[in-house]
Amino acid sequence: MSYSRLDRTHLAATVGRLRDRIHERFPDANLVQVATELRRIVDAHGERSERIRRPVWRLRLLSTLLLLAGIALLGWLFTSVRLEAKAGAERTFTDTLQTLEAALSMLFFLGAGGVYVASLELRHKRRRCLMALHELRALAHIVDMHQLTKDPDRTLHPGNDTATSPERTLTPFLLSRYLDYCSEILALIGKVAALYAQDFPDPQAVDAVDDIEDLTTGLARKIWQKIMIVTNHPAPEEPRP
Repeated sequence: MSYSRLDRTHLAATVGRLRDRIHERFPDANLVQVATELRRIVDAHGERSERIRRPVWRLRLLSTLLLLAGIALLGWLFTSVRLEAKAGAERTFTDTLQTLEAALSMLFFLGAGGVYVASLELRHKRRRCLMALHELRALAHIVDMHQLTKDPDRTLHPGNDTATSPERTLTPFLLSRYLDYCSEILALIGKVAALYAQDFPDPQAVDAVDDIEDLTTGLARKIWQKIMIVTNHPAPEEPRP
């Protein structure tokens, strides 16, 4: 086991154990499905990262052909000039300059085309990586939606609900466990995002991973504020009948 790189197998096992813990504590909660979806994303990471690392041969071949055409054109230019010089053909300075300008223009466009086609592979891989990271970002917001109505104040100080008030059946202990599971899912979402930056260290991909980690950290901070309220302010004793 390497302690300098994230391992997808161990990360998948951690997500699987978290999913089982949530199911055992809250078998009917939708948070179980969120953890299941995160496990699916981790399992799909191997195939996605392999497709990102895999070279796009048709683009590389086209780029190589364009660069070779430019080199061949440059070689043809020098060869034709030398042959004309040996044959003693009379050429004015203007004719030579026009030939050189046309050849250099063609060489520039071929070289620029080769560089552009070569950049298409990087952009293709970057798009795949950013799409996967966008899926993780959406999952983090879904976790935040699940904990949004888990109000510790209403759990500690129950009162009359309105017709549209969300159902609150969790005790302070179960509420703290539910919120803790949400924070663990957010932390694992950040680790899954780090896998993509580890396998594809593109600057834009790394920036997107940093944004996801900032997002999950900020959401987890809000959740831990709720947990601190529950743990530091125990529920008052119910009045005796």
